Amino acid sequence: MPKTKTKTNSDDPELIREWSLPVEVTLGSAVRVKGILQEIRSRLPPAVRKSLDMQSGELILVMPESSKTAFRAISSIVSEALQHISDLPIIPREIEDILGITTSERKRWLGDGRLPSAGTRTVRLQGRARRITFHIFDPRVVEDLLDRGAVDQWREEDAATKAENRKRAVYQAKLRRSLKKQEKVKQANPQAEDTATGLSGWDEFGSEGLLR
Repeated sequence: MPKTKTKTNSDDPELIREWSLPVEVTLGSAVRVKGILQEIRSRLPPAVRKSLDMQSGELILVMPESSKTAFRAISSIVSEALQHISDLPIIPREIEDILGITTSERKRWLGDGRLPSAGTRTVRLQGRARRITFHIFDPRVVEDLLDRGAVDQWREEDAATKAENRKRAVYQAKLRRSLKKQEKVKQANPQAEDTATGLSGWDEFGSEGLLR
């Protein structure tokens, strides 16, 4: 609920208005609050953008008491922007903070489809000509992932897959060593395989493609 008050001070009287952000908007993330602040600031005239700030997880607008008309106009813009702020897409650094995941986990789960992308956004870095493109995420999808503890499940799945891959790699290494050892024995004694199997002409049989 927005609150408006006047701070009376003999040196610099100020007009102050605050907006509380519900948890369904911030998803418990201070990084998300900062992202919302930056988004709303971008909709304000450059000269007054820094008049809007973040304090204790709330947005706060502070302007001189002499700027009552501008204060009302800026307050109106902020209030209108906040009406649909829950639909503001989540960017990478926000989703990492909300879900408590690392950058590598985000990229891996995005790559294998477990973390659904809501599209991409391209922005130009401040003061630079270079542009960067990154994936964005639907807030409601992220909220669902958070509620059902999907991250814990994915980590368990990844641990099981890693263990299985390690086991397979060990088996394949043993198989390669065994085949290499057999090949050395065969090179040292070409008749060793025939003797071991009790079959003569085994090499010729294989060379003619009858084992393919």
